[in-house]
Parts: sequence; structure tokens; C-alpha cells
Amino acid sequence: MDHLREKTLSSKEIFSGRIIDLHLEEVELPNGKTSTREIIKHPGAVAVIALTDTNKIVMVKQYRKALERALVEIPAGKLEKGESPKITAKRELEEETGYTCESLEPLISFYTSPGFADELVHLFVAGKLVKMTEAASLDEDEFLDVLEVSLEEAQAMVEDKQIYDAKTAFAVQYLQLKEALST
Repeated sequence: MDHLREKTLSSKEIFSGRIIDLHLEEVELPNGKTSTREIIKHPGAVAVIALTDTNKIVMVKQYRKALERALVEIPAGKLEKGESPKITAKRELEEETGYTCESLEPLISFYTSPGFADELVHLFVAGKLVKMTEAASLDEDEFLDVLEVSLEEAQAMVEDKQIYDAKTAFAVQYLQLKEALST
């Protein structure tokens, strides 16, 4: 038995929403005492590093209400029930950017905030982008601008906090490392 494991004694759903559910769980700690955990259940998400044939990174600028500001991010979105991460990634790329791709390869999956949420993000790299003649439509409550930026511009956006989310910062660092290893 894992000596760090917390045994769930009870779980109560406090809120069920369109994107997340919130559970309150009573747990038994490894030392035998009890504690309460607030857990966000999330269906998972995808994010896409999309590179044009001129080596520009396709990004979106979107207002994030939780932060009360707009951020520049790589295209991303929530997994729909029964949908594979790869299908979700292609759909989100098309909906958010107006690009489709000929290649879409998984890079890595990671948890965003494991201290309180089970959201798992699947990161893909899209290549051989093709501008769609008829762009897919955004969700009805989604408004964004599409940007194409160089790696140097993306690095500057990280420094001045236009890029300020983990998945996009990770993507920029991945591209930096890939470039450094290729020279």
C-alpha cells in the first residue's frame, strides 16, 4: 500500500456545471487523522502547438474572465464526451484558428493543478497547416483574435505576461529547446 495515499471516506457533489463539477471529500490521512478536500472534476482538455510553413506559431488572444484580462494562448479546448483527444485537438484548431492540419502528433499529457483538480491536458503538435476556405464556427460564447507569431515574439510575450498560462509557456519553452537542439 502506498504510504502517502489518502483514503476517501465520503464524497459529496457540491456543484455540477457545464465545464466542471466540484466535490467535497472527507479523507483519512496517512497518519490516521481526517481532512477535507475540495476537488474539481474536469473531463480533460487538449492544446495544440500549430506551426505554419513559415515557422510562425498560431495563437489566439482571448479574454479570460477569471483573470479579468486577455491572454495570448495556443489553441485549446475541452474534451467532449466520447471524443478522442486527437479528434478534439483537430476540431479546436479548426474552430479557433481557421486552420486544419495534415499532421497531428501527440507530444505529452500533463495535469494542470493536481492539488485540487483532475484536469489532464493532452498537448499535440500540428504540422502542414492548411488555411480552411470556410472556417469552422466558434462556440457561441467564444470571442478571440488569431495571431501568427515568431518564436522570438512569443518569448517576448512570455516576458511581458501576454502569455501567462502554463500550457502556452510550456509550448514556447518546448519550441525554444527544440530550436536549441537543432543548431
